[in-house]
Amino acid sequence: MVPPYVPAMSSEPIEYVYMRVADAVEQEIRTGRLPQGARLPNERDMGEQYGVAPGTARRAVKELRGRGLVVTLPNKGTFVSAPPAAEEPASR
Repeated sequence: MVPPYVPAMSSEPIEYVYMRVADAVEQEIRTGRLPQGARLPNERDMGEQYGVAPGTARRAVKELRGRGLVVTLPNKGTFVSAPPAAEEPASR
């Protein structure tokens, strides 16, 4: 009898790949590597850059739009918008 396959434990959290891509792009925006007004690569190029399928890159851009970090203009591209200010701690 063959024992059931048990994958090796990974230190990476279980999450969708598009979220990892969106988090990476968000980090680039917040550090200033992608300044306000910068154009993001198209889906195919972004996919190649992050080693994912174009559909995954598309979903990452959708996530970034939901976070308010980018805007997409049809037939123009996707651009970094002003990043939302970091939330300030509530005053006492």
